[in-house]
Amino acid sequence: MKRDSLRILTIGNSFTDSLAQYFPQVAASAGCGLVFERANFGGCELERHWSYIEAEEKTPICRIYRGGGTKLRDLLARGWDIVTIQQASHMSWRPESFQPFATNIRDYILRHAPQAEVVIQQTWAYRADHPFLQPGSDWGIDQAEMYGRLTANYRELAKKLNLRIIPTGYAVQLSRAAEEKPFVNYDPALLETLRWPDLPPQAGDVVGQCHYRKDMESGELRLWRDLIHLNCRGQYLQACVWTAFLFGCPVSEITFVPEELDDRDAAGLRRTAQQAVDEFKQEKQG
Repeated sequence: MKRDSLRILTIGNSFTDSLAQYFPQVAASAGCGLVFERANFGGCELERHWSYIEAEEKTPICRIYRGGGTKLRDLLARGWDIVTIQQASHMSWRPESFQPFATNIRDYILRHAPQAEVVIQQTWAYRADHPFLQPGSDWGIDQAEMYGRLTANYRELAKKLNLRIIPTGYAVQLSRAAEEKPFVNYDPALLETLRWPDLPPQAGDVVGQCHYRKDMESGELRLWRDLIHLNCRGQYLQACVWTAFLFGCPVSEITFVPEELDDRDAAGLRRTAQQAVDEFKQEKQG
């Protein structure tokens, strides 16, 4: 059943900050009212969020959230329908990193926002050219294994806490499989041959973007590769997944298309979002 409006708070990191780009416009175009707030810190793990909560509870004057101006308990008291949690991407494939912090945070949310539904966002695997996913790296896994492990961990968490999962990571994997010309990894030696404005291959994935930026010490332009965050295609996909999943809204009702995206590509991303929502098996019972 479609929900006309929602108040949503995320307790996460940059993997929910990416929703700020298109989520409000996507939801509005489908006729869905949205109040969207973030209690996020870049790269913040479940363990670190819990340490911030403990610090705030221990010291009356301690305020860490919203730039140090608000306690999380006060932010939670503002009447949310949905509060989301997730693991930081670099720890998502490590099962030992989830507990007891996720349970502690879930319990804290329900203590201060008892009316809210706690929902997990499934994060995604890095782009295939990320150094941590290369042969011989300390992680010792590739993209497929990273996805498999993080998905198993989120499923186990959802089963233990009886929570729904927003299948963003699954949508990313589906989009990779659906690409007409998928991203193909390249020899890292290529990076040594590039000069501005040349860039390594980027097309064919909803994750990753590269550009040059100035090194403030040397004054030289250096190639900067972000191989973990969603690019504009991925941000649109994520916004469509969240709208379809949380509002119960079919993607056919979404009319917003960013100027940065081709109309045909955007339509394909919407279909992928709907497929992810329809196909992803939930662990929540009842």
